[in-house]
Amino acid sequence: MTDVFHFDDHELDVPNRRLSRDGRPVELNARYFDALVLLVRAQGQLIPKDRFFEEVWGEVVVSDSALTQCIKDIRKALGDDSSNPRYVQTVPRHGYRFMAEVRAGAPAANGTVQVPADAPTVSVAATELFAGTVGGGVAGICGGLLYGFALTNASGSAELGTLSILLVMMTLTGFLGVLGGFGVSMGLAVSGWLAARQRAARPWAWRIAGAALGGLLVGSTTKLLGLDAFNLLLGRTPAGMTGGIEGACLGAALAAGAWLGGGFQARKRWHPVAAGAATGCAAGVLITLAGGRLLGGSLQLLADSFSQSRLELDALGRFFGELQFGTFSQVALGGLEGGLFGAGVIGALVLASALTQTHRQRHD
Repeated sequence: MTDVFHFDDHELDVPNRRLSRDGRPVELNARYFDALVLLVRAQGQLIPKDRFFEEVWGEVVVSDSALTQCIKDIRKALGDDSSNPRYVQTVPRHGYRFMAEVRAGAPAANGTVQVPADAPTVSVAATELFAGTVGGGVAGICGGLLYGFALTNASGSAELGTLSILLVMMTLTGFLGVLGGFGVSMGLAVSGWLAARQRAARPWAWRIAGAALGGLLVGSTTKLLGLDAFNLLLGRTPAGMTGGIEGACLGAALAAGAWLGGGFQARKRWHPVAAGAATGCAAGVLITLAGGRLLGGSLQLLADSFSQSRLELDALGRFFGELQFGTFSQVALGGLEGGLFGAGVIGALVLASALTQTHRQRHD
């Protein structure tokens, strides 16, 4: 029988009678530790009260209140909430069930844990990649609506038509959002999978670094291809468009926000979404203040570089109290873009995690 179990950032080492979170030990009463082992080993199965009394307390006669206190202390040790449980579910009048996904492995000679090759972290990574990509696309389409409506109020837009402008901007920003979401979620998914395989003591440090690297790679590649396309089709390339540095900053900010909000399986699911939006907004503001550009700044750069362009963002500038699309407008839009992107990507990842957990519970 396997003697080491992992769920989220927890490790339950039965032979050494040790519970840890993120590599740090978590104190738990000896009998309560046995009760947790019983729950985890039967992950997804209902454990009747009588079984707890038989296997945890043995010949010692205790009341239901002792079991209730035991479960209460286990939840406290795991950071669980009885009103919205992630780990221990109460089945009234019957018993308890351990809800979280459990990965089982055996200690290796060097003291690390070998996770089986068929551990479900691969499917979790694939789900995260898909969800983050879709979330980035949705955020991009929402941003396209904003820019599209702004352009319809600009002079000279009547020749193009409101619907055409909206469709063009939504397609452009949706495509860019998909690319950005793919880069960040790819970094999150791959680094999370690697951290699980290596049993990293700080899995979210891996995720933050992975999201930054994913944003860097996709941002740099997209910028390179875009500049080559401009050079091929129009004979010159506008310098200073958004790229790898901006992508890395946004990726790291989103992952850090999700971590600060409690992760994708946080008890209050709006916490990581709000934190991801906040850190994304802060990153967008800092990027523009540091001289970088997100979508708004890049569009303005294109309009200034090509005299025949009909892009005119002054309407957005007037919305922010400027006569033209100036520095304050770029900073404000940078924060809005970063916040929208963060909410879209992290929101999609949290939703995917919740749906996966619900699906697993229904099939247990």
